[in-house]
Amino acid sequence: MLLLDPGMTIAQEIAQSMGNDWLPVIYEDKVRGLRTRSYEFDDIPARENRAEIQYTLLGIELKVGKLRMACPDLSTARYLRVFARIGCKSVAVPYDVSSIPGLADELEYSWQKTLLNVSENTKGRSQAARARSRSLVIGAIRDEIESIGAGDKMPLFKTSTRQRR
Repeated sequence: MLLLDPGMTIAQEIAQSMGNDWLPVIYEDKVRGLRTRSYEFDDIPARENRAEIQYTLLGIELKVGKLRMACPDLSTARYLRVFARIGCKSVAVPYDVSSIPGLADELEYSWQKTLLNVSENTKGRSQAARARSRSLVIGAIRDEIESIGAGDKMPLFKTSTRQRR
């Protein structure tokens, strides 16, 4: 069991042990630094959710509970699935679609590593204590992402077409 400081919460311990692989750090450093647009999840509860990617005749959908959201491609669905699992209300999505697959890989890796760390950290505890710890860590991630923010609905574009000064 990981114990760095008795005054730290489990989320702080895991965040410190993960360093740059902590999901909010990736979001702040690698996503918010890009030109992004905000994406709002409608009616997703602020808790851990089961999010699935479904392939339909009309394209790719992200299903969270009973809600279905159309996604333009698989990489965007993978990217959004990480945040839907956490229960975020709104997130920033990179405007450059070529950067989304790499970010989706990093975010999914961070998510799995976080769950592994929670499992390792709570080894030997009761099932209820393990579930409570997992919920606290996910809540801390969600709170950090919401404090970073989703940015503007649409990125600003330079409207000047003049090429010479």
